[in-house]
Amino acid sequence: MEPHQSGNQNCHRKSKQRQVNPITAAALTWIATTLSPTNSDNNDQDSRFEQLLSSAPKRFTIYEPLALLPTGSFASEPWASVLQTCDEAARNSLWSSILEQISKAGQGKVTHLAVNEGIPLHKDGEEAENVRRSPSGLKLLFGDFGPAGVVGEEGDEEKEPTERDFEEAFWVGTKQNGIVQTWAPRWTMFSRGNVKEKARVLGGGDRWAVDMYAGIGYFVFSYAKLGMRVLCWEINPWSVEGLRRGALANKWTVRVVQGEDLKLSMEALLASGEQIVIFLESNERAGERIQEAQARGLVRDIEHVNGGFLPTSEPVWRSAWEMTGLTEEAAWLHLHENVGVEDITSRRMSIQGMFEAWAAEDGSSGRRRRVPRVEHVEQVKTFAPGVWHCVFDVCITSSMSISSSSSISNNST
Repeated sequence: MEPHQSGNQNCHRKSKQRQVNPITAAALTWIATTLSPTNSDNNDQDSRFEQLLSSAPKRFTIYEPLALLPTGSFASEPWASVLQTCDEAARNSLWSSILEQISKAGQGKVTHLAVNEGIPLHKDGEEAENVRRSPSGLKLLFGDFGPAGVVGEEGDEEKEPTERDFEEAFWVGTKQNGIVQTWAPRWTMFSRGNVKEKARVLGGGDRWAVDMYAGIGYFVFSYAKLGMRVLCWEINPWSVEGLRRGALANKWTVRVVQGEDLKLSMEALLASGEQIVIFLESNERAGERIQEAQARGLVRDIEHVNGGFLPTSEPVWRSAWEMTGLTEEAAWLHLHENVGVEDITSRRMSIQGMFEAWAAEDGSSGRRRRVPRVEHVEQVKTFAPGVWHCVFDVCITSSMSISSSSSISNNST
């Protein structure tokens, strides 16, 4: 804020004070009050303190009431050695001081502190894939993040959470593109980097949408904001609970289909008219359920199908193609995949060929002929050096609509 300037000639202009980074301010105070002076000369001690300050993280992200530090924060030297020699009370005084300084900086009231880490591809100590994308590497520094385990009964693969687990867990939230999203950071990942892709999804559309990997509602909520009804699939119960809470926070009606309800007919499941219906099951059943709904005259026009899974969502592409078979106007498939920067063009061509082959199969079997086209490749963010998280937008139209639009175009020329 600029200082007030008076017309009095005797008043001197005050220099604008530079705001100190809140983590730096907290670290400076903690070093001065907690670390004991060494027996070495002052120059060595000053150098050590300077190294601590310079290597402390400067950035953070607020998901109230959580402050999330970047990957690797306080893990490198000299912080690793210093914190290892401190007792828990001393470490907690640093973490609480950081939270206090961030709150004072007007970034929002924060009470919990953690360090972000990459989502492991496999379960801890196992070769099994981490299909739920559980953030088991998250480093919890300060605050009660809820129980480390769940009290639910043993499931086929791992314990399923109960209502008690959900109530005792620590939940956070944020707002992107005017949409509230909610999740439990101990159990569910949150991808901040796909905010641009979420905004792009908001660009248009109505009627029905399908999300094959719903997560906490990243793209589900973008479709819902457009007034569409959304069918979605997710196998992580923590993500489903986050999606349910987020939907209610945004004032959308939502139904979670799980347990015995999974045996009900699609007609029964859709009868109450919720805007968002999420199936807590593998998306391997999605095509079958959509086919049942369409056979009963429900969910006819599916305009968008989202496949937001990395490193590739290819296992659901054929199902996405099939479930848009009755859409009268254009249908759009948004297919996520990690692709080497030099391979993006060739991958686009191979996807085009894949869908053209399926279109030819439909034509030869007497079904309505449709025309697929990879209209656009969105490079969302870098996933690793030389690798991009890409979204291939496949537009599917009927051959009749293509002919009609061509005729109109020719007549107007």
